[in-house]
Amino acid sequence: MEPLGDQELSTAIESAASPSWSVRGAAGRQLASSDKIEEVADVLHRLLLDAQDTWVIQETAEALLERKDTIGLRCVLLAYSQADTHDAVDHLGAALDCDPEWMTTEGADRLIKQLRTLATDEDPGVRDEALQSLAKLRPREEWAHDSETDS
Repeated sequence: MEPLGDQELSTAIESAASPSWSVRGAAGRQLASSDKIEEVADVLHRLLLDAQDTWVIQETAEALLERKDTIGLRCVLLAYSQADTHDAVDHLGAALDCDPEWMTTEGADRLIKQLRTLATDEDPGVRDEALQSLAKLRPREEWAHDSETDS
């Protein structure tokens, strides 16, 4: 996806407040691809915690994780740490736990590196979620050892 111009960014921010779930979800996907993510972080956060429709949450979270960068992951972890409805927790958790990119060696290595960076984040919610995610992951060395002993 090409970077958003100022007019497109403005339109996406306006669309994020639409009463239509499909328009909000599309706006979340557009904003997540922005190279000015710091400027739209509050809007993305609101979409990640959308109280009206879980598709908006899922679409925005997936788009942020598709960036494959630390800031996208940070946005999702921050929202996950502040989610106060079962639906938001469920959909944000699914986006975090089921990203197929992390099933590859390269993706898993990137995830671990990003989580280690976020484990020292200034926000305690992000920090705690990153540490909890790291605790769930087994080091790749253990996987390699297990597969060697299974042979």
